[in-house]
Amino acid sequence: MTCLLVFLFIIGACIGSFLGVCVDRIPRGKSVIFGHSHCACGAPIPPCLNVPILAWLLLRGRSKCCGARIPFKFFLLELLTGFLLPIMFLSQRDATRTAIFFSLTCCLLVVSFIDIDTMELPDFLTIGLAGIGLVVSIIFPKIHGTTNVFASAHRSVFGLLCGTGILFWIGMLGEWIFKKEAIGLGDIKLIGAIGTFCGTKGCLYAIFGGSATGTLFILPFLLWRLLFPKKKSHTISILPFAPFLSLGTILFILCGKFSLLL
Repeated sequence: MTCLLVFLFIIGACIGSFLGVCVDRIPRGKSVIFGHSHCACGAPIPPCLNVPILAWLLLRGRSKCCGARIPFKFFLLELLTGFLLPIMFLSQRDATRTAIFFSLTCCLLVVSFIDIDTMELPDFLTIGLAGIGLVVSIIFPKIHGTTNVFASAHRSVFGLLCGTGILFWIGMLGEWIFKKEAIGLGDIKLIGAIGTFCGTKGCLYAIFGGSATGTLFILPFLLWRLLFPKKKSHTISILPFAPFLSLGTILFILCGKFSLLL
């Protein structure tokens, strides 16, 4: 079992390296399949310096060719996927469910990092993911805890409608209270995609779990401004919500069966 987990960690880290390419190239409209890896200065990166996790550590986060800083997000992605794959395997105890939910997790990580960088969620990722979720739910109904194709499809569609509906009205309420857009349409499309894979319970877990973690994240900044109003501090006017929705979804996948929501 230990050897299998180590193998899964290595595979996960390699997948994380590819996700880093997606995060870097998708916002710039470049292909994630064609084109060799290269430094920001344009120099190609040899395979020996492109080993997941180890390369970043050995290079101390700087490019060997020009000394430019290598963004920490690439190392973090490789580390996250490296650990998440074996953990997810232990959680699901099923190869099919592990493959499907890990694939969903990878998409959520890409979407989250793109949202952090650009504050935008590409439609082809969110809407495309929703379409894939509906198809996968029909082909592999076990992801919804059933062997009935129609029951699985129903839970997938209802998850899509319920998730988008709840987040839409929360956004409308927030806009009415704060007099500005509270939740973007991209986030609404994303929660719909999550619902196709995780059903209504997964949507609720993602929305309220994401809101709770988002509140915990922003609370120290609000307390600082309250206690020291005259001191200069970093303020957060716009907070990307996709990372918190993704975190809630991943927690649901890993430990949702122990949640009171179930």
